[in-house]
Parts: sequence; C-alpha cells; structure tokens
Amino acid sequence: MSGFTAEHVSAQTGRRFLVTGANAGIGFEVARILAARGAAVVLACRDAARAEAAMARIADDVPGADLSFVRLDLADLDQVREAAAAVRAGPRIDVLVNNAGVMIPPRSLTAQGFELQFGVNHLGTFAFTGLIHGHVDDRIVVTASLAHKSGAIDFSDLDARRGYHGWSRYQASKLANLSYMFELDRRLGAAGRATQAIGAHPGVALTELTRHLPWPLRSMTPLATPFFNSAAQGAWPTLQAATGAHVQGGDYLGPQGLGEISGASGPARATKAARDPKLGRELWERSVDLTGVDPGI
Repeated sequence: MSGFTAEHVSAQTGRRFLVTGANAGIGFEVARILAARGAAVVLACRDAARAEAAMARIADDVPGADLSFVRLDLADLDQVREAAAAVRAGPRIDVLVNNAGVMIPPRSLTAQGFELQFGVNHLGTFAFTGLIHGHVDDRIVVTASLAHKSGAIDFSDLDARRGYHGWSRYQASKLANLSYMFELDRRLGAAGRATQAIGAHPGVALTELTRHLPWPLRSMTPLATPFFNSAAQGAWPTLQAATGAHVQGGDYLGPQGLGEISGASGPARATKAARDPKLGRELWERSVDLTGVDPGI
C-alpha cells in the first residue's frame, strides 16, 4: 500500500466520483486526475463561477472530460439538503470524496449558528454524507489532518462561546472527521453494506487553506516549499483512498515521509482517541441532534 502517487491511479472509465471543494487545491487535483483516468466527476462547490472555471481548466487538460457541477455550501444545512436532493435525483455515485473544509478563519458562524470550522468540516460533511450515503456504491472518503493528533472535542462548548482559538478548533474538527470516518465504517459494516469509509490526510500541503495563517508564517512559505507537499502531491492519499486496489474500509492513508508531512501515500497513524468507539458514538449522536440528519445506519 505504500508509495502511491497519481501514476498509480488506474483507469476509472465507467465510474462516477463526487468531490466536494473541487474548484481549488487538493480537491481540484483529485478531480483532474480522476477525469484524466476516464471517470465522470461531479464537482460539488459553493461558488458556481469558480466551479465552472475549474471545469474549464480540467477540460483544457483532458479534452472530452465528463464533468458536472452541483452547488454545495457546507456552511448552510438547508442548502446541504438541496444539494443532496439534487445528487440523489441523478446517477448513482461510486465514490464520494469529502474534501471541502476551512482552516483557522476568524471566529464566525454557519447559517445555523455553529462555529464555522466544526460546522463546515464536520457537521456539513456529516449531514451531506448522511443524506446521500445510500446513493454511494463503493467508497466514502473523509479528509482528516495531522492536526487531529492534538485535537480534543469539547461537547459542552461546540460553538466556542467560552472562547475561540482558531487552531484548537481546527484540531477538534479534524479529530471529528477521523472519528466520524471510523464510526461510519463500523456502522456500514454492521448494516451489511458493501460501501466502505476510508480516511486520508494530505500531510502539510501548500493550498488555499493556508490563507488564514498569520502573515509571518505565510511570508515564510517560499522557504518551506521544498519540505512540504504541493497540492498535486497532497492529493495522493485522497486518490489512493478513492481508487487504491488494496484499500479496505477503516483504512487511514497519508504521506510516508518524515512525520507524515510529505511524500507518496501509504498507511497513516490515527490516535487512540480517533479510533475510540465511545467517542465515535457520542459524536454521531450529537451530530444527528445538531443537524437533524439521521443517516439511518
């Protein structure tokens, strides 16, 4: 399973993928490679103009690419329901790639009043997946992060009313992503479903997510570039999770370089907390209560 890069993505002709946040960064690279391998790719993005621009760029590289767009704003659960209904009305999906997310923005809230990072990265992903999982035949990929390793979920203050520290809230949202992936795979298996859940993280990849980093850190990016993944390289674990021949439900994939920061993809290390079934169950139950979406598994 180690050493996976874009070159290892096999032909995907006849298969349909939905990639959230596919207009830029890692999501764009995932969509581009899948299209190049013959897949039909649905770009699920918040901004239609940016999605159309991304599809045009892919089509320039991949003439005849089978691309389509569905509007998805993970910060608004009402719109998430609209997007899910549109997906369910269309052809079935082989693989759902949950890639979209935000990182360390100034404190802000979703349309329903949730802290933005937990609301977008976890609750929006939970709701969208919960509404369409029955329409997905093969795999559901959930994007986590190295940041999950220092994360802790405070169920008594999910909205950050007692104080907001952007990085700790990002860590919590990424722990939620990985805990959710493991719990989703457990539940799919218990329900006898063939669909499997798989996790991936990009290491440290230089993408648009870094735009909210403090200026001193952003100014050092050119010096750090040789040590980190590009967006294209950061997409390798997601591509392996979505297409790898030997990947199984509950696998977690990431870069194989020092500290899982960069390099080709293979098995990654998840914390004991992320794998804890008790945390997974509590997070699932609270997510159902908060979103009003019960996946029924």
